[in-house]
Amino acid sequence: MVEIEREKVRNNEEVAKIHHWINGRRVVGKSDRKGPVYNPATGRKTGEVDFASVQEVNGAVDAAKRAFPGWRTLSLSRRVEIFFRLRQLVNDNLDVIARTVTSEHGKVLSDAAAEVHVGLEMVEYCCGLPELLKGSFSEQVSTGYDVHSVRQPLGVVAGITPFNFPAMVPMWMIPFAIASGNTFVLKVSEKVPSASMLLAELMKEAGVPDGVVNIVHGDKVAVDALLEHPDVAAISFVGSTPIARYVYETATRHGKRVQALAGAKNHMIVLPDADIDMAADAAVSGGFGSAGERCMAVAQIVAVGGIGDRLVAAIKERIPRVKVGDGMDPDSEMGPLVTREHLKRVMSYIDKGRDQGATVVVDGRESVPNGDGFWLGPSLLDHVSADNIAYREEIFGPVLGVTRVASYEDAVKLANEHPWGNGAVIFTRDGGAARCFAVDVQAGMVGINVAIPVPVAYYSFGGWKSSLFGSSHIYGPEGFKFYTRGKVITTRWPDPSTSKVDLGFPRTR
Repeated sequence: MVEIEREKVRNNEEVAKIHHWINGRRVVGKSDRKGPVYNPATGRKTGEVDFASVQEVNGAVDAAKRAFPGWRTLSLSRRVEIFFRLRQLVNDNLDVIARTVTSEHGKVLSDAAAEVHVGLEMVEYCCGLPELLKGSFSEQVSTGYDVHSVRQPLGVVAGITPFNFPAMVPMWMIPFAIASGNTFVLKVSEKVPSASMLLAELMKEAGVPDGVVNIVHGDKVAVDALLEHPDVAAISFVGSTPIARYVYETATRHGKRVQALAGAKNHMIVLPDADIDMAADAAVSGGFGSAGERCMAVAQIVAVGGIGDRLVAAIKERIPRVKVGDGMDPDSEMGPLVTREHLKRVMSYIDKGRDQGATVVVDGRESVPNGDGFWLGPSLLDHVSADNIAYREEIFGPVLGVTRVASYEDAVKLANEHPWGNGAVIFTRDGGAARCFAVDVQAGMVGINVAIPVPVAYYSFGGWKSSLFGSSHIYGPEGFKFYTRGKVITTRWPDPSTSKVDLGFPRTR
């Protein structure tokens, strides 16, 4: 595993020094720009990560460019061997990776392990790359003519990933990109840099050649350097809507292929016939898991007809049972938020929502662990109108809103009129209503009595409307399509019966 260099800094505290990963080794940053990394459960600075300069980003791209010819020509069978070894190594080190995620993000260990498991599923899917990259062939399309198609890699591609899934989202990108024959440069969130370094070390151990996967840390300087670099053919991005729009517009202006997954306000519609216990359990797990810091979290409940009072009461009853605590504690069910700044932003929505007419049913600030961690307990707002800021904006924290409407049609209209369309779910016993919902709702991922409808590895993940810029969803079949481009070859050979070449055997028709 990667051994993170540690040095003594101010106050005689031990702080990890986190560097870049370029051409198969750790490379100390030379820009003299760094960022802090915190343990969100204690509020203590535990790391210091190098911020890359434009020159350092260029160095990572150059390493990837040099590695591309050899990796691109490596046989599919050899690539498969590497992926099978990588799968075993990730599985063997799952606990170490999960603990690294928890130490920097704050999510509880069970959530961290779950995200590594999802990443592992991506590696497993890519083990089938010979089948997934197959082209097609048509014989004798015209007399003497054959046509076949292939998919070929783009070259150097790059990814920019968010703080909320430090292990999983890089694994939504890197396995698909390199399985397709590309080389990769990753700019991971500077808030949670260490998990990606562990993955890079495991890839090297699995046999991925130096330069095929590179990691640079940093801020907008590093992002812009990748978006504008002439040798980067494609950009994959997951993050907030404003940044996704910026990434898409900037990268496409520089001639790059882009997949940019953006923000969300996922609606959970609960019909009057729904199982109240099932719906309330789903609201709590879907809304407060990983402290609400996930783009597929349940963010807004839409209670239809007269179910609102019973549903709100059932959720309120469950909230005190959610144990908020240090993610390293196996009894904890929800950890802290990722930074103090993000905590303040999320807490502000409780007051803003109330000021604009919502009822604060549970205020998560009233029952949090002691200490300097970035704590906010599960919070519940009722009677959230469509013009309330707590409804309109992405909170990205453990603040769950409830809006009440009269009918199914009103609920679907409400969801469809929201600018985001990442995910949407419905809870009902009515199969007809569920089937209509799957057709009617304008969202890329839909759940029927499922709170978090994240697709498995052999489908693809992505939203609609302002939740996606570009046309490509991420991972699965669309992942392989995004990281390759098609080529069609038409072939004609002389008719053997008229050829003067001695074939060494009789000519027959």
